Amino acid sequence: MSLKEILYRRSIRKYTPELVSDEDMEELLRAAMAAPSAGNAQPWYFVILTERRLLEAIADFHPYAAMARHAPAAILVCGDPSLEKYPGFWVQDLSAAVENLLLAAQSKGLGAVWVGIYPTEERVEKMRELLAIPPNIIPFALVPFGHPAETKPPAERFNPARVFRNGWSG
Repeated sequence: MSLKEILYRRSIRKYTPELVSDEDMEELLRAAMAAPSAGNAQPWYFVILTERRLLEAIADFHPYAAMARHAPAAILVCGDPSLEKYPGFWVQDLSAAVENLLLAAQSKGLGAVWVGIYPTEERVEKMRELLAIPPNIIPFALVPFGHPAETKPPAERFNPARVFRNGWSG
């Protein structure tokens, strides 16, 4: 992966009907699980979603997951806070895993988007109910992905006004 791929990554919400191979999905999961975690706790679980009825059900209850209705696949990233070594860091751990997943998709020529589930309790509960997720596991983020049916130009987001050196006033 090059720095260019990181800088050019965009949220892709439109996909072709072409299926994503099991090999590509495994590579995305390998990348997600390579993320750093506090104390190397790795408090994550992943649910691969390819059944149309499940993806459509998610789009029905989540106001920002309309793209799931047409995505060939999605990965639900879940956390188990009981696996933490340092309380409260599971959110950072899972965020790193989601970003790795997004970057891996970009490097493979796939499009993906991060759809938040946690901390909105209604979304957490509906996802638990839909997928029979145990009560100790927290649905954190959904990543719909597929072969992109849209292209977006890179977005220049670097803002030097947001950077300080050796303290806030620098």
